This record gives sequence, C-alpha cells and structure tokens, in this order.
Amino acid sequence: MSIAVIQMVSQDDVLANLAAARRLLEQAAEGGARLAVLPENFAAMGRRDLADLGRAEALGEGPILPWLKSTARDLSLWIVGGTIPLPPEDRPQEKANACSLLFDERGERVARYDKLHLFDVDVADARGRYRESDDYAFGDRVVVADTPVGRLGLTVCYDLRFPELYTRLREAGAELISTPSAFTAVTGQAHWEILIRARAIETQCYVLAAGQGGSHPRGRETWGQSAIVDPWGRILAEQAKGEAVLLAERDSEEQAAVRQRMPVVRHRRFYPPAEPGPAPTE
Repeated sequence: MSIAVIQMVSQDDVLANLAAARRLLEQAAEGGARLAVLPENFAAMGRRDLADLGRAEALGEGPILPWLKSTARDLSLWIVGGTIPLPPEDRPQEKANACSLLFDERGERVARYDKLHLFDVDVADARGRYRESDDYAFGDRVVVADTPVGRLGLTVCYDLRFPELYTRLREAGAELISTPSAFTAVTGQAHWEILIRARAIETQCYVLAAGQGGSHPRGRETWGQSAIVDPWGRILAEQAKGEAVLLAERDSEEQAAVRQRMPVVRHRRFYPPAEPGPAPTE
C-alpha cells in the first residue's frame, strides 16, 4: 500500500494554500497513494487571527473543513489534514486546539488529535520567541485509527521530542505514525532527522514526517526535509526544501520481521506494555 507525505511552503492566504495542497494531493493520488499526510499549518502560516479562523471552522463558516472532506472524497484518498485551529466541538467559544484530523476516502472524519505538547520555547532565529500556548489549548488524548495502509497514530511537530507518547502509540497498535510539522530552520538543522529516525526505530513504525519547507510571513523560516522513515530507521524518501510529494510503500511483512527479530516491546523494563484492551481513539 502506497503512502504519501506532502511538503508545502504555506503562506497566510488560506485559499491559495488550499489550491496548492489540492494540486499536491492530486499528484499523490495519481502516484497510487491510499493515505497522504499534509504538514502542520498547511492552510495558513503566519496569521494572527487563529482564534477567529478556528471559530469560523467550528461554526461551519470556514473553507478548510469542507475542503478536506470534498478533496478526500474526490480523490478517494485518506488524508491527514496537517493541523488546523479548532476549539472543542461542544465549546466553540473556547481557545482552539491545534488539531490534526483524519478523513477517509468518502470524506468522513474518522479521528481528531489535539496536539499534546505545545511549542513554548526560545530559538536563536529571527523570531526568537515561540509561545503556542498563547493561541492554543493543550490536548489530552492519545489517538490511533485504522486505515487501509495500517493502524495510524497521530502526532504533531513538537511531540517528536517526547518519546513516551510514541511508546503509548505503539502499545495502542500503531504501525504508522504521522508527524505533520513546521520545524524552525534552527531546530530542524540540529535535531529533525535524528528525531524522526529515532521515533521510527524505537516504535518500529513507519514515520510519516510532513513538514513545511521554506520562507513564510513575518520572517518565519522552516526546515523542511520531509521524509518517510521505515521501522528500521531508513529514510525511504525525503525532500530538503520547497513543495514536494513523497511516495513509498509500506512493507507489512518486513515490518513484522523487524519486530520479531528485535522484540523491544517485550524487553521493556521501565514502561511495560499496556494491558490488552481497546486502543484509545478519538
């Protein structure tokens, strides 16, 4: 089964970003992908009105959610919708979460993941200070879902620095993990490849690392280097900068063999596997 990772250089014009994403997703579908992952903030980068965007989407007055539904349906493609700002479904006036949404090939939403770890750090770049918690609320759930290419765990960007989340996803049955991201150029150069390969090796999952890769409004520069990493930590496809569609095949037999040869889940001493039972979902 083919999987796709989409790299973008999103700007602050939502409609232009959606048009670019549609073009890239069409390429992914034409390449045989069954599942495609868009990057973090794929529909808008550098805007100051995130709260207004989120409320409009929650009230059915925004363009992004209808676009995700219709694009998935039109292309018969499962789509991880990067991230968009969305408040809690039953409390549209509250602070938004950074949501990663999974849509199936009929355009139905099957999972919602609210980013657990928010990027409140200082970085030695032109912007200097990042405080995602000023705009977003923290998520509180681990999310996995079944897809045609395997059981998918959902994460976002800064989550990559917290391996305990990825351990939980593996325990919940994840075979692939999506990581839509917008790593800064500084932190990306230092840590991006190390982190995505480490999370793949630790979990023995495919890591679908869809990033922003270029220059954005208000001096924001993102690292790019989107990649598909296999369970042995090998990079199957990658792109340094600019727009890209990365395609690879998931080899379920090889993945099973890796897990059998090196049964790290059974060998854990500090974090034993969770008790059998239903995996957490949305």
